[in-house]
Amino acid sequence: MTETAPAAETAAPRSVRLSEASGKWVLFAAVLGSGIAFLDGTVVNVALPAIRDDMGGGFSGLQWTLDAYLLTLGALLLLGGALGDEYGRKRMFVLGLVGFTAASLLCGIAPNIGTLIAARALQGVGGALLVPGSLALISATFVEEDRGAAVGAWSGLTGVSIAFGPFLGGWLVDAVSWRLVFLINLPLAAVAIWVAVRHVPESRDPEAGTRPDFAGAAAVTIGLLGVVYALIDGPAFGWSPFVIGALVVGVVALIAFPFIELRQQSPLVPLGIFRSRQFSGANLVTLTVYAGLGAALFLVVVNLQTVLDYSALEAGTALLPLTIIMLALSARAGRLSQRIGPRLPMTIGPIIVAAGLLGLGTIGPGDRYVTAVFPSVVVLGFGLAATVAPLTATVMASVKERHVGVASGVNNAVARVAGLLAVAVLPAVAGISAEDQGADFSAGAGRALTISAGLAVLGGIIAFATIRKAVPTRSVTHASLGQGCDHPCVREGEPAAEAA
Repeated sequence: MTETAPAAETAAPRSVRLSEASGKWVLFAAVLGSGIAFLDGTVVNVALPAIRDDMGGGFSGLQWTLDAYLLTLGALLLLGGALGDEYGRKRMFVLGLVGFTAASLLCGIAPNIGTLIAARALQGVGGALLVPGSLALISATFVEEDRGAAVGAWSGLTGVSIAFGPFLGGWLVDAVSWRLVFLINLPLAAVAIWVAVRHVPESRDPEAGTRPDFAGAAAVTIGLLGVVYALIDGPAFGWSPFVIGALVVGVVALIAFPFIELRQQSPLVPLGIFRSRQFSGANLVTLTVYAGLGAALFLVVVNLQTVLDYSALEAGTALLPLTIIMLALSARAGRLSQRIGPRLPMTIGPIIVAAGLLGLGTIGPGDRYVTAVFPSVVVLGFGLAATVAPLTATVMASVKERHVGVASGVNNAVARVAGLLAVAVLPAVAGISAEDQGADFSAGAGRALTISAGLAVLGGIIAFATIRKAVPTRSVTHASLGQGCDHPCVREGEPAAEAA
């Protein structure tokens, strides 16, 4: 017998004010829950060399430690938002927290690299329910005039967790163990679950009622798994018939995905939104820039620790200026793009990103932080600050108002998949092998970052070709709500260009 939701839950819950105690509890739950997922995404990089030293697995083990999480998160992010609309946003948020916490425990006690990778994949499943739910709770709970302030507070506070993550992760690895990078999630998640259960009202989409697109989710998950498995394990262990078979299955599943979507009543990705040249172009920019960035941050952190002998804390702190610059300048970049249009900053920003990546690619044995690392990190930060806020606002404004949730989800999924594929592909293309050490690894990382820089430049060219110079503006008050945009620099209520 199917349980029928109470009438009060099928519509929006009682709207609350941010100044009320109930509103503060909802905001606290959303910030803490999403902050755990974002924190985990920034602390793991600095723990990778310690994980390899402790558990083995070689370079491919490090790739899988990152990609297992990105795989399930990127593939299931849209499904997580749809499940919240259908079965209850609070329910999916809490379920995501429980799943993420259980997977974090498994990561923390993993006896070998295979168990750790499997647990990381489970973390991504929990995150796919948790991340969309955090902003959906705010959208469904707060009165219209307080939603902007609530999302602004959410953005700022989660941004702090992202900025603090590498420092905290490095300290935990150096002071105790890499396992605490995962185990620290347990008490934080327990508090978030308690607050959500006690103080967050349930809500559903009153227009939901169709079965979520499980077929589409299965196709994209199987497709990405097959392709990524082949791209990581093929170069590392050889192109066996099993690896080639996985690649073929993955490619077939990805080709089948759009045809499955065309047959769904409520598809994960309404393919009609790609008719907007602005939307398609902005997502291509996301794909290229985030691919370059994902591979770069992975390789730079490993290079700093294994070649330049940085401690985990020093490696985590080395990239801190990047986050500080983005937090300080992204809102200003958004306002500037409002005045002059998004085309120029989205063209110049990726080129500045490329310059920073090229600089980071020159890091080698004996280099000093002040002269070799810091200047490139600063340049990279300025480039991303100029790119990300106009990019996200353009994505939101290039579709009709009723599609901003799915537009945000698609853009976030594209960013995750870009990083996923880049971590899998670029090291092999650059000729990095598991045996590379010292100067050999630095040289391989330099080649990979040169390719990353090329991807970023390609993103700038795509922006110049597809993004309009100046278009009418509208307020994206609901932009990024519902599907979980997790760019900390995007602020609620900033104007953005609307597609014609």
